[in-house]
This record gives sequence, C-alpha cells and structure tokens, in this order.
Amino acid sequence: MGSGMTAPNLLSINSYHYRRGGSDVVYLEHEAMFREIGWNAAHMSMHHPKNIESSWSKYFVDELEFGHKYSALEKIKMASKVIFSFEARKKLSSLLDVFPASVAHLHCIYHHISPSVLPLLRDRGVPVVLTAHDLKIACPAYKMLNRNGICERCRDGTFLNVVANRCVRNSLSASIVVAAESILADKLSLYKNNVNRVVAPSLFYKNKLIEWGWPDQQIAHIPNYVRSEKYIPNFWPGNYFIYFGRLAPEKGVETLIRAAIRSSSNLMIVGSGPIENELKAIASGSSIEFLGFKSGDDLWNLVRQSRAVVLPSEWYENCPMSVLESYALGKPVIGANIGGIPEIIQSGVTGWIFESGNEAELSELLHVVTEESDSILEEMGRAARNYVAKEFTPEKYMSSTKNLYSSIGVSF
Repeated sequence: MGSGMTAPNLLSINSYHYRRGGSDVVYLEHEAMFREIGWNAAHMSMHHPKNIESSWSKYFVDELEFGHKYSALEKIKMASKVIFSFEARKKLSSLLDVFPASVAHLHCIYHHISPSVLPLLRDRGVPVVLTAHDLKIACPAYKMLNRNGICERCRDGTFLNVVANRCVRNSLSASIVVAAESILADKLSLYKNNVNRVVAPSLFYKNKLIEWGWPDQQIAHIPNYVRSEKYIPNFWPGNYFIYFGRLAPEKGVETLIRAAIRSSSNLMIVGSGPIENELKAIASGSSIEFLGFKSGDDLWNLVRQSRAVVLPSEWYENCPMSVLESYALGKPVIGANIGGIPEIIQSGVTGWIFESGNEAELSELLHVVTEESDSILEEMGRAARNYVAKEFTPEKYMSSTKNLYSSIGVSF
C-alpha cells in the first residue's frame, strides 16, 4: 500500500463459513492473510450451525443442505436457488452498499450461493477472482466423476450427459437440477463473462479448464501452501504406511488395501466416509488398522511415525494439501499418477509415482519402500521438507495473489 492510500477492501465469498473441507480452509486463511497485512475484509456465506461467528452474518443466505429432508414445495424452492439464487443477489447487494469491495475473491459458490452473484459484482464494478478448488466451472459434476469412474463426456457433447449417467450422487433428481444450473450458467456465460481471473492451484487444473474451453489468459496458476514452520518433522522412517483422508470410492483406498494385503505391508488408515464398512470388510483378516477420523496433533503424530504416506487417488486431485502436509512432517509420499499429484512429487527424491488404480504396481512399490534402507528414506524425508519449505510458502502465495489482483486493476 502506498503512503496515504486507504486500505483495499477484500470481499470473500464461500458456501461454508467453517473448516468443513480444504476449500473452506483456503477461504478462511486467505482472508486472514490479507487482514494481517492491513486490508479491510468482509465475507458472505451461508448460515450453518457450525459456522464461525461473523459480524457479517446478516448478509448470509439461508441454510441449504442436500442431506436434509424437505417437503415437495421446499425441494422446488431449493432447486430454484441452486440454479439462480435471487436471495444471494439481494443479500450481496446490501453488503456492497456498506462495503464497497476493491476485489471479490470467490471460492465454492455453486449450489448454495449460485452464480447469480457474478453479474451483480460486474455491474458494481468489482473485479472478480475465482479459485477453482474443483472442476465445476467446466463440468457439472465437479469431480468429473460418476459411478463408473472418470467421465468427460460433457466436454464435446451436452450437459444432459449428467442426467443420462446420473453423475451427481447417482441421483436422477440431483443430476437434473445440477444439469439445469450448468446449462443456464453456460448459456448466459455467467462465469466466463463475469470472472476476471480463475486461480488454478495445479497446472493440471489449468490445462483441464483450457481443454474445456476456458481462455489461457483468464487462468492463473497459484499453488496451495503450508506454514511448514508449524509442523515438527520426524525424518526417521517407521515400519508402517499411512493413508489419511476421506473414505470414498474416488480416493482409491480399496486399491491400496488390496495392494497392502498382496505385499504383506503394514498399513494404517485414518479417516471416515461412505465406504468405511465396505473397506473394513475387504481388509478383514489382514493386519490393516482403521483408526477413524483424526486431526491436529493426533493425526500428525501418526504421520510422523510412518515410513511413508500413500495417496492412491482415482480421480483428478488438484493440489492436495495431504502431500504438502506430509512433506512438512518429513515424510516422502507414494502418489497416484493422476490430476495434480505428480506435479508435486519429485519421483525418487521426495516420493514415488504409480499408475492410478494399478494394484500390482502399487503392491510392488510398497514392497520396494519397505525394503529400502532407513537412511535413504530419511534423506528423502529431508528433501521433502526442504522442497515444501522453499516452494509452497505463504509468502509465495501472497506475492502471486497480489500480482494477480494488481493485473486486474486492484490498487494497493
């Protein structure tokens, strides 16, 4: 900020105002980071029982949770809000009346906030940045995934593929609503005409969005970061592998379990999710341990004592924080060659890569890492820690984001 200039106003918009998932953590920490350097900050979100207390909550939209039970009339109202929320536009208009934003940084807005807010921000002259935490602005099914695996049928076809293949929760009704939302957004170019820049945390996401029709110049690659100094590393390798994360089909945990049984590897699984019981059944009779959901020091202590972390994903991961966090804890990572994962694993230096979904290859790799000397693994853990501490820092994230804001006319 130049001398005598008033501080810029950052408006952050995200569906959830608590640490529900990785995208919500980025939303909260991004705002906190800019507050720390003297920017004024406001935010808009959705009312939710778990929300962090906020002085801006009167501008939040009403709660909308798809897992709740609604009457037929409520479902119709909910569907219309998903497609185009007039409530969100009205609340945002009131917020902008009292907080003239210098820039609006959006995170996950679809379904709960909806793209209805985008033309309003443009009409008010507010530059808009959207972080692509997933692939929603290309594909209606934001993971580019259905019950049969990776799916990109909509790229050269019609969004009605979402309905035909029931891509959203394997539900016809949910798929219809999401297809309608995406068709409207596409026909009106709600995203492309009203978002000045899209932040892609991985080069894979940047390239994938370009493949689906987004202009190269509209997308900026800014990776995620960790505050590595807050993680206490342990470089000496333990005798077990660890997976931590959600227990869902696309995470590849079933492949990992079968590979661990095949190679007689020690494996700990930390997390919960919809296929937990199914995975436990597959692992029955083996030495694989399921430890449930863990966070904070309870989780980090388990990671510190491991031999290596495994990320066996079978969907287009972005720039997974689990890899960066493992590095910060001094652990190399075995990662699937899919999405943005191979961008942040230096094969043979900070970890190893295997073909996503290939049980035999992963099994062989688990065996190789089990037999590898402790001194080599210690060296790789140190290399991983040095890599994340140098390349994935808050300072780099802040510098890149400020340069991006400056390029779209934000003065500070």
